[in-house]
Amino acid sequence: MDIKESLKLNIKNALKALGVDLDVNEIVIEDSKDPAHGDYATNIALKSARNFGKSPRDVASLIIENLDKASIDHIEVAGPGFINFFMKQDSLTNVVSKIIDEKENYGRGEKKNFKVNVEFVSANPTGDLHVGHARGAAIGDSISRILEFDGYDVTREYYINDAGNQINNLAKSIEARYKEILGVPCEFPEDGYHGEDVKAVARKIYEEVGDKALTYENPLEFFKERGMEIELDKIREDLANYRIKFDIYSSERKIRSNNAVEKEIAYLDKHIYKDEGALVLKTTDYLDDKDRVIVKGNGDYTYFLPDIVYHVNKLSRGYDLLIDVLGADHHGYINRMKSALMMHGYSKDVLEIELIQMVRMMKDGAEFKLSKRTGNGYTLRELCEDVGVDAARFFFVTRAASGHLDFDLDLAVKQSSDNPVYYAQYAHARLASVLESASDITIDKLGNELSKKSELDLIKTLAKFPDVVKVASKERAPYKIANYIHEVAEQVHSFYTECRVIDRSNLSVTSSRLGLCLASKIVLSNALKLLGVSAPDHM
Repeated sequence: MDIKESLKLNIKNALKALGVDLDVNEIVIEDSKDPAHGDYATNIALKSARNFGKSPRDVASLIIENLDKASIDHIEVAGPGFINFFMKQDSLTNVVSKIIDEKENYGRGEKKNFKVNVEFVSANPTGDLHVGHARGAAIGDSISRILEFDGYDVTREYYINDAGNQINNLAKSIEARYKEILGVPCEFPEDGYHGEDVKAVARKIYEEVGDKALTYENPLEFFKERGMEIELDKIREDLANYRIKFDIYSSERKIRSNNAVEKEIAYLDKHIYKDEGALVLKTTDYLDDKDRVIVKGNGDYTYFLPDIVYHVNKLSRGYDLLIDVLGADHHGYINRMKSALMMHGYSKDVLEIELIQMVRMMKDGAEFKLSKRTGNGYTLRELCEDVGVDAARFFFVTRAASGHLDFDLDLAVKQSSDNPVYYAQYAHARLASVLESASDITIDKLGNELSKKSELDLIKTLAKFPDVVKVASKERAPYKIANYIHEVAEQVHSFYTECRVIDRSNLSVTSSRLGLCLASKIVLSNALKLLGVSAPDHM
């Protein structure tokens, strides 16, 4: 149990002894901003004063009287009733041994009997992944990693939209490019895909089958199936390079098989009315601001209807929670989908939708959208080639998903403290170098000689990691991990600057500082891994 959790339990027990049984989650422990005010502080006396009919300062005194003070040096009541804790040095330095003992499990939450499905990317297999997909991929995968680390059973899912007009247009585009290769006259489809990647697919098919494709019984179906396979293989390859592996690829066509859409219409019948030949779902009976058309007057389905089928399918597989990571243009989608699931008897909270705002790619102080190499959209593959996977992933999660992001490519490749991923990785490499240089010295994991301000500040920052993980998990907020990584790196660099880590004339101090280095290295590695970023030992 970390220091804050221990203090919370201590306060809970003190309140219980005073006749107030409070949920431990209602007790907030803050880091003191000024060392003169202690190591930690709580406002619990102000929050619970009404239970006692006394002033908060008097309640604070009562709580203090009933606390177990074994790990506490002294306590002060400040202002209107804040309780400031000054911890004994060994209660802080014990964090070092805890981290070293638990290694990659430090900060990990207890296993929860709770299954979460996280769906993200889900780009149509009609072309390369672009930088918009890259941000959603980094955030979606980081959310998945954080939830897993916090003890949830997580499944990553990619939804393949393979049943719509986009796929038909892809097939027609490939066929047209294939005919161009053969010198067969053709007219390019009006809604076709003009990108170089479609030409590459057509060339690949030509290399595979020569001129035989046009002799097949249904050439267009062949181009559709083989074209999608090739596009999906590229997407999988790009995602694997981006350190993302999906557990499930769900096909829209497969989910819609066995008349699943027709069965859904029949199931929702009591919630449907007709309007000028269209079928309309009464989502305003639940959370929506207007009812939604699910079948157009000409009999075509709107995209909303198959999406309902898909979400019901996911829930039928036993998930307790669905998280969809979608573009910001899906804002109006949230309440309509929640309403549809509520028609199936599910809680509105069974679905969460994380909206990803736009990203602007910046270079030389100006925005750019097109690749200089192809003239088309700037792709995920090109981004990783230009700045590396680590910088790409880290930069995309440094801000909340709900905020717009300017991605500075010049900064992403800069080897200086201005670059946040370089700054963090350099801290890890610096720690690894120190430990390697002192590999012959025994490490003291008890922190017996740690007393300087920079040492204790670093320890307190390391102690926060389990709490940061819980908050980032609860709020689906990878940026909180990114902020924490920067804080740890900052403390590591300060500690390294202030303290002579390796002093062979004072091995007891050196041994303790090496223990702190190892603990810091472990925490940085664990935190970076949650964002899919490497922790190099050498730079």
